[in-house]
Formats: sequence, structure tokens, C-alpha cells
Amino acid sequence: MENRLAYKRISQEEAKKMMDGSGEYIILDVRTEEEFALGHIPKAVNIPNEDIGWNEEIEELPNKEQIILVYCRSGHRSLQASSKLALLGYKNIFEFGGILSWKYEIEK
Repeated sequence: MENRLAYKRISQEEAKKMMDGSGEYIILDVRTEEEFALGHIPKAVNIPNEDIGWNEEIEELPNKEQIILVYCRSGHRSLQASSKLALLGYKNIFEFGGILSWKYEIEK
């Protein structure tokens, strides 16, 4: 039986390699809008964890096969959001922790 609640936890180095590659992906920042405004990973889309429901479509994420790289501030909300996304049927979720330990570029 397939585990439909699966997502993969990856290192920030792995996430950065995926971002630097040629594939298509979405970087999903699940912090609040205020936190996002203070600084975020370039090209990230902000959908606060609290706005991701357990049983609703997400307008900004129409393709459930799309690679989604999920992060938050410290790694707690990104785990919650990844679980919810998997429950909603998203297939390629990669959770990579929090921006507090992100050692690469950040933009405001």
C-alpha cells in the first residue's frame, strides 16, 4: 500500500542543489507574511502554514506533481505544512527546515 502522507526531509545543501539545477520547482515559505517580508529565499512563494487547510485546494499550487521545497523559520511549521500538503495529494514535497540555519542568499 502506498503511503500517501509521505514527504521527504532533505538537507539544506540538497535543497540548494535542487534550486541550482534545471528542474522546475516551487520554493514554499510557510512563515507569516510579516516574517516573509523580513527576508526570504529568492523566488520563494509565501503561503503561511496556518493558511494551508487539511482538505482544500491551494490556488497557488495547482500542480500536485510539482516539486515543492518547503521551509519555515526553524523547521517546525515546515513539517506541519509538508504533512498537510501530502494529505492534500501533493506528490513531490521536500522539507528542508528553517531559514535560521540557511547559509545561502536571502532577499527582502
